[in-house]
Amino acid sequence: MATSEGKAFSSIRIIGSGLIGTSIGLALAARGVQVEMLDLDQKAQKLAQDLIASEISGAPEVILFAIPASALAETLEREFALNPGSKFIDIASVKTKPQVEVSRISGGSSRFLATHPMAGREVGGAASARADLFEGRTWIYCPTFADGAQVDSDVLETGLWLINSLGATPISKSASRHDSAVALVSHLPQIVASLLAAQLKGAKSEDLDLAGAGLRDTTRIAASDPELWQEIISSNAQEILPLLINLQNDLGSLIQSLDDPVKVGSFIAAGNEGRSKIPGKHGGKAREYTQLPVVIEDKPGQLAALFDECAKASVNVEDLTIEHSPGQFTGLITLALSASDASILQKHLEESGWNVHAPR
Repeated sequence: MATSEGKAFSSIRIIGSGLIGTSIGLALAARGVQVEMLDLDQKAQKLAQDLIASEISGAPEVILFAIPASALAETLEREFALNPGSKFIDIASVKTKPQVEVSRISGGSSRFLATHPMAGREVGGAASARADLFEGRTWIYCPTFADGAQVDSDVLETGLWLINSLGATPISKSASRHDSAVALVSHLPQIVASLLAAQLKGAKSEDLDLAGAGLRDTTRIAASDPELWQEIISSNAQEILPLLINLQNDLGSLIQSLDDPVKVGSFIAAGNEGRSKIPGKHGGKAREYTQLPVVIEDKPGQLAALFDECAKASVNVEDLTIEHSPGQFTGLITLALSASDASILQKHLEESGWNVHAPR
């Protein structure tokens, strides 16, 4: 039986030198694993390998596929024939289709672990890779196939070590449950963000000059790679379709009720309720932080000095926002802390002469 922490390995071949593949390579190389990067795009491959700066082993213990699901079957079959003793892992955004294709390869099911790190950025490519991309994120893995076939324990242990060593939290799911879940939490948000951003194409520039954080936040992922997402969405269309129909029905109801304040209020309240269900890190209950506003002077070293005061007060800052306009002589730093830490820090900063305001 595989252990929860997994078993370390010393060499890996990563096929696909995009954001996710290169980020995995960077993180593993920092942990002493020999990493070989491959890609059909030789420029991308060279950039990824140069960034990782790792020695390349002859026969890799692990072969990881960071490629579109449509290219997996052919690539896996070739690598399986060349390296039958290796362990095979994929990270595609859909899991049912890859498992079905792998099951057609003789002996493939037991040596293949389907996984999906729930991490990414709206910008792709090796140049955007980060070794800490997966820290604090969930990483789904599928230890069984729909027909009941089990992944070999040594392959599973390898996959778990990979996930844990990169700072992610492993979550076991069947391929079908994975695909329905990501349709809701990943694929639908991408579609909605893209639909919203598409409404801006004909907008007047002077109108867009008024855009604030709301528009920027809700359209951030609309900058994602079209080629990547056209495959993801089409591959998981069966799970996405009912979600879009529900969204369409809700939008239709809103259109019919725009002049009814009560119904509009109920629409917003339903959004409040839905958002409140989003959990915190690792699936735990979302934490409510206290916001502590601090006004600082617009001069070098102020932010560093503020964090030095946080260290002196022995408090943990969970997040921060910075508001500052060009030409403004002051800036507003809002620190997110636990209620107790906010109280401690407020007192400490006041005693140290900082312009700190009441927490909220």
